Amino acid sequence: MPPPTIGEQELALLRHVADGGGATVSEVVEQFGAPNGLARSTVITMMDRLRKKGYLSRRLADGVYRYQARASSEEITQGAIRRFVDRNLGGSVAPFVAYLSESARLTDAEVEELEAVLTRLQSARRKESR
Repeated sequence: MPPPTIGEQELALLRHVADGGGATVSEVVEQFGAPNGLARSTVITMMDRLRKKGYLSRRLADGVYRYQARASSEEITQGAIRRFVDRNLGGSVAPFVAYLSESARLTDAEVEELEAVLTRLQSARRKESR
């Protein structure tokens, strides 16, 4: 069964918690909610939803819940990309690659990064075929 869907704002909050190695509600409100114009109650609701969806865990320490992401920020991003490709592109990355090839918004550094990814993919495929 695929993981439950996650919204843009939930994804940003989840990555914030993952990047920080965990946080209390107060810390998330101060460091993430306030700069994004989110009320404390909204942050609490989002964190509770993420916990119920299985993306966050929490433990009671000194009378305060401390939340932890169940995956690293990189794994969270990869999962979001995988869900986007599956849901919006029928599981094929070809339309996205075609979009990138036609986009004038890519910097030289981004093109180099994409070339490095392609090199790694080609190397992995060669190893698999041996």
